[in-house]
Amino acid sequence: METKMVVEKADQTVFEGDCGGYYVWSNSKVPLLSELKLGAGKLFLHPLAFALPHYIDSNKICFVLEGTVTVGLVTPNCPEEKVLLIKKGDAVPVSLGVVSWWFNGGETDAVILVLGDTVTAQVPGQFKLFIATGVQGLLAGFQTDFVSKIFGLDKKESENIFNSQQGAFLVKLDHGIIFPQPSKDTKDKLYTNIEDPSGAVFVKGGGYVNFLLEKKLPMLSEVGLSAKFVKLEGNAMLAPSYVADGSVEISFVSKGSGRIKVVGSEGKPALESKLEEGDLFIVPQFFAASGIADDCGIELFTVFTSSKPVFAQLAGNTSVWNALSPVVLQVALNVTPETEQLFKSKNSESIIIVPPST
Repeated sequence: METKMVVEKADQTVFEGDCGGYYVWSNSKVPLLSELKLGAGKLFLHPLAFALPHYIDSNKICFVLEGTVTVGLVTPNCPEEKVLLIKKGDAVPVSLGVVSWWFNGGETDAVILVLGDTVTAQVPGQFKLFIATGVQGLLAGFQTDFVSKIFGLDKKESENIFNSQQGAFLVKLDHGIIFPQPSKDTKDKLYTNIEDPSGAVFVKGGGYVNFLLEKKLPMLSEVGLSAKFVKLEGNAMLAPSYVADGSVEISFVSKGSGRIKVVGSEGKPALESKLEEGDLFIVPQFFAASGIADDCGIELFTVFTSSKPVFAQLAGNTSVWNALSPVVLQVALNVTPETEQLFKSKNSESIIIVPPST
């Protein structure tokens, strides 16, 4: 991998106002975004902030970092709007071209992380917003004469529709507006909570890993993505692994701090860096990665560019070391049978998270 691997915070402002903002990681700061066709952004919504209906040119997974949000989703050519009430820890896959709106009806700020691929994007590495209404909306571009004829409106009616909404992307609503009630039977169909430790791979004293795959949320097959949430306790370690199907990983530090090490084909660290809350990093195809938490612990949200990723561990009873026959492992490591047996004995159990030494 010729491009330098980096750890960066969001650096580019797409929109900012009194009611919130939308920020992205730029290609100039994170060149791997365009090289590997990924995209990343964060949406901040203050109380009563409303993100106007819009769609983007890429598949994405939206992850609620803070707060509670009401979301509306409209699939192309579908007459029914699906409304979700999502909270911290919830993950919502959104296909390209699907119109969505976002409203913070709570009393605290809401923050939504957006990660996905940009294979279909106009500009690789960047999500392009197409806003339906407002001063930068699609309707405004068609102007009153087109809209009048299309919808059968007179000039005054058409101008009223154009000029009433003066917001660009985020607008603040008045108190008392009642939004639609959440649609029934949407949990675990259109969204799910990925921070929930129940059903996760839990290691006492070390933390847990929760995978969000197509088997658990079939909706992921439509976006071609999947996700993982990792919570490491203080000084715990995430065992080295790689994605064997060639998927790319894009990860965000949602809480805490630690260190990351990524190793490529030359047997040298391609990335060795400190991690802090708000940081983003990318693991290219087939690169192996491992991390260790600081005393405060660390939480990571990762998106994979496949709805059915194949994970390969480099430690534990499912690792290559445990599968290789004794003589092959002895020759490969150039060690004695006794050393080979010792090494295999250390890989006889499942090792995904390594708790801190006692």
